[in-house]
Amino acid sequence: MEEHSIHSSYREKLIEHLLIAELLKCSWQLKDYSLEVSKPEVDRSGYDLIAEANGYIRHIQLKASFTGSVTSQQKIHVSLAKKPSGCVVLVYFDKDTLELGPFLYYGAAPGQPLPSLESFKVARHTKGNAEGVKAERPNLRVLNKRHFTRFEDIQGLYSQLFGAA
Repeated sequence: MEEHSIHSSYREKLIEHLLIAELLKCSWQLKDYSLEVSKPEVDRSGYDLIAEANGYIRHIQLKASFTGSVTSQQKIHVSLAKKPSGCVVLVYFDKDTLELGPFLYYGAAPGQPLPSLESFKVARHTKGNAEGVKAERPNLRVLNKRHFTRFEDIQGLYSQLFGAA
C-alpha cells in the first residue's frame, strides 16, 4: 500500500495517538485514572513519550510496523538507558484498519533501568557517503525482534509498563 510510505509521518503520528488512547482506556478500565502522558520538545535522547502511572515514569521509544512486515531489526538510542525505566515499544498494526497489536517490548520491570545496549551491534546510516561508505551511528544500537517480549493485547503491555494498578 503506497500510502504507508508516502504518508509515513502522518501514519506514525496516528499510531502514536492510537497507542496513547489505548493506554488511557486501559487505565480507565482498571479504575486507576492515573496515567499521564507527555511529549519531549526535542528529540535528542531517543524517546518519543513520557508516561507515568502507579508511581512509575517511563521514557518510551516508539516503533511501528504493520502486521506481516518482514522487518526484524530496530535501531535503539543508547541515551534511553540514562532515563529511569527507559523502554522500547514496537506497535504492530493492521495496514488496512490500523487496529493495534500485538506489541513488542524491550526494557525491564517498572522502576528498573533499560538493560545494557553495549553488547549490541552499532547501527549504520542507511545511505552511503560519496565513497559509498555507510558510516556508523555511535548513539544507536541494532536489536533483533527476538530480544523483545511479545504482548498480544494492550492490557499486557500496560501491566509491563506500570505494574498492577
